[in-house]
Amino acid sequence: MYAIMTVTGADHTGIIAGVTAGLAAHGVNILDVSQTLMDQWFTMILHVEFDDSAHSIEEIQQAMTEVEAEQNLIIRIQSEALFSAVNEI
Repeated sequence: MYAIMTVTGADHTGIIAGVTAGLAAHGVNILDVSQTLMDQWFTMILHVEFDDSAHSIEEIQQAMTEVEAEQNLIIRIQSEALFSAVNEI
């Protein structure tokens, strides 16, 4: 399955390491990434893929709640199909 993940929060050391380690632990492959700093705010969008027979999108979102808490971030993942449909309207 392909999905889009967004990561936002106050900028600090270790955000990318925390997010990518969390994804790797669940077999999520990063296909593309875009990140930027807006003043003190960190924002990142990731295009990811994973085997949805091994993990559901809900399971990955739940697994990333630990990273959210550790890094004080907001992390959301949604199906690429849903993301594309909403943005085509």
